[in-house]
Amino acid sequence: MSLNPFDLFDIRSLLSEEERAVQATVARFTDTRVLPIIGDAFDDGRFPDELIPEIAALGLLGSSLPEQYGGGGLNAVSYGLICQELERGDSGLRSFVSVQSSLCMYPIYAYGSEEQRLRWLPDMATGKVIGCFGLTEAHGGSDPAAMKTRAVRDGGDWLINGSKMWITSGPVADIAIVWAHTDDGIQGFVLEKGMAGFTTQEIKHKMSLRASLTGALFFDNVRVPDRNRLPNVQGLKGPLGCLNQARYGISWGPIGAAVACLDEALGYTKQRVLFGRPVAATQSAQIKLADMARRITTAQLLALQLGRLKDVGQLQPQQVSLAKWNNCRMAIDIARECRDLLGGAGITTEHVAIRHALNLESVITYEGTETVHQLVIGRELTGINAF
Repeated sequence: MSLNPFDLFDIRSLLSEEERAVQATVARFTDTRVLPIIGDAFDDGRFPDELIPEIAALGLLGSSLPEQYGGGGLNAVSYGLICQELERGDSGLRSFVSVQSSLCMYPIYAYGSEEQRLRWLPDMATGKVIGCFGLTEAHGGSDPAAMKTRAVRDGGDWLINGSKMWITSGPVADIAIVWAHTDDGIQGFVLEKGMAGFTTQEIKHKMSLRASLTGALFFDNVRVPDRNRLPNVQGLKGPLGCLNQARYGISWGPIGAAVACLDEALGYTKQRVLFGRPVAATQSAQIKLADMARRITTAQLLALQLGRLKDVGQLQPQQVSLAKWNNCRMAIDIARECRDLLGGAGITTEHVAIRHALNLESVITYEGTETVHQLVIGRELTGINAF
């Protein structure tokens, strides 16, 4: 029997029936609803918000949260497969789901009060309320502790001043999970659209994640009631805990992008005839394609084991760093190699490789750059902090 070129080690056989059903459902959505429009959306620099109701109806927003809050109660492997199939369509769409689920719904669930959970999570699961995550600042980047945004007590409220940068969904978000220094350490607040002094600005001229909305957040004496403060966490462990959730999903997502690029390259090199034979008949092309399959298979096995560890409560942040580092590097290298195999045609967005390559420039950078994750592993190996 011929092997599945995109699942050489038959990883699908290691999935439960529910996990296979989740993957198949999201794969169908990507094939029928995302792929027909995403190239034009990327070209136009437009987020396809018309897909949000369908994404919500499929249960992809907060899919791992308990059903009582509107979540799907799915396990970690299922969430990873969701990210993989969405990113096979486009990183921008997976980013939207990651931010809504891992960076906005998760902190309200994990660090919020029961009142906050019931107030926001069900509407976020249906897509009625869109969230964004305000941690990164223009000068901070990989050093979130250096944030300058500050919240000061004023009676029963807080006054927040500062700004955040590179915020996915920022321009359209109804709420923002904003992290700020206080006299008691870093704390999280839920800011609502329309609060006086809270403004946003869309970031234009992007060459990456063009089918995703990215913005800056500005806080000028924004008065936030204490009931909007996340009460169950203080310190950097709050936002880092959220990032660990998002990085887990990102460890799966780029596999989908790499599979999309390999699929396209296989088809193209079989059809493209040069010097009297298909490009796929050359040793150089076959070696490149085989190496892509090797790297994808390695990433698939790594992601699956990561998910199994998460599902039994044994996941360590360092393991997420290794997976995010490996799988993002794998995908961006494959996207670039596939672009090369397509020749001159590869530079147009009529083909997927250049779009994925450009998107992955962001994916390999956000939620911890490649260097940051390398240093996390280096510290684990040596016991010496090189940051």
